[in-house]
Amino acid sequence: QVQFVESGGGLVQPGGSLRLSCAASGRIFRLYAMGWYRQAPGKQRDLVARIASGGSTNYADSVKGRFTISRDNAKNTVYMQMNSLKPEDTAVYYCNTDRVLFTWGQGTQVTVSS
Repeated sequence: QVQFVESGGGLVQPGGSLRLSCAASGRIFRLYAMGWYRQAPGKQRDLVARIASGGSTNYADSVKGRFTISRDNAKNTVYMQMNSLKPEDTAVYYCNTDRVLFTWGQGTQVTVSS
């Protein structure tokens, strides 16, 4: 079993930036492709960024060019740098493997508002 602890969310004005972190337990973290997901109120949870175990990345069209996912396997941590934030990025952000193999963490709230 792998557990996730997300952090780094907060309230930011449109155009601002945040860096999210996801600390994972377990030595096998490095074997998995990881993803950042988000869920806005009343909407389903969607994958917005993915990073393979080897480091290749994919992004949803809505965040492409603004968000950057990265990982540090030595620290069992995956990050997401979010720039040029928009009000529609407001959501609770979660991490998990790209196939959602493990229990969700508590997530971290991101609110983009003036």
